[in-house]
Amino acid sequence: MENALREGRWLLYARLMRLDKPIGIMLLLWPTLWALWIAGEGHPRPWVVGVFVAGVVLMRSAGCVINDFADRDFDRHVKRTAERPITSGRVSPKEALVLFALLAGLALLLVLTLNTLTLLLSLVGAFLAASYPFTKRLTHLPQAYLGAAFGWAVPMAFAAQTGSVDPRSWWIFLAVVLWAVVYDTMYAMVDRDDDLKIGIKSTAILFGRHDRLVIGLLQLAMLLVLAKVGLAFGLGGFYYLGLGVAALLMGYHQWLIRHRDRARCFRAFLHNQWVGTVIFAGIFLDYLLR
Repeated sequence: MENALREGRWLLYARLMRLDKPIGIMLLLWPTLWALWIAGEGHPRPWVVGVFVAGVVLMRSAGCVINDFADRDFDRHVKRTAERPITSGRVSPKEALVLFALLAGLALLLVLTLNTLTLLLSLVGAFLAASYPFTKRLTHLPQAYLGAAFGWAVPMAFAAQTGSVDPRSWWIFLAVVLWAVVYDTMYAMVDRDDDLKIGIKSTAILFGRHDRLVIGLLQLAMLLVLAKVGLAFGLGGFYYLGLGVAALLMGYHQWLIRHRDRARCFRAFLHNQWVGTVIFAGIFLDYLLR
């Protein structure tokens, strides 16, 4: 605690929550907004939107804290993560657990303002978020598990907006899982060599020299699933225009990772937020201009 106080306690906690790197917030926020706008047929209730936006920030922050707690003995061996607050000793593991509990508690208070079904679903979401960091030791598919954690906002959004989970919403959930495997594999390509040395599993390691091909197939699958979403919910031209722009962005990401350069793979990962942006823009305009 003394170290944290000396160096600016709240700044360290903010770094631990990755508030200085909002990409994770955006990658979780866009699918949540897709679901809210579709569930609300273009007119989601403002309070529900506010709760979910705040919940995204809180749960993403909580996820980063528990991730760094779980990986504290691994992070010191990876150049990109060696200076994170816990592994560098500037924030204690106990402090991290207290911060995680506080963030999760605040998120729970927000969900308590919604209906019972949303509350029950949020408990599943909290479990997925808290357990995700430990999957890297058990399976080469932690990216898919992350997708399930991020995608769980979809049934929650439908439950909050409509009081039930529309069976068609699981197509959106599937698209989110596919997307997460795409962008988080790009992210894992940055650390692949270090992860192999320390025993961390990932899809980047699983896919090996076929990584670009598999990512491309997953990108195509995501677009096809989102086209199915459009048909299922009766979305129109602006939505499909958004998917077309998303396809062009995905082509750009393939170009970035073509040589598997670490910096460019990381750049492709970061740029995925624009995929979420254009898809939401298509949904928003489709409902707005009807």
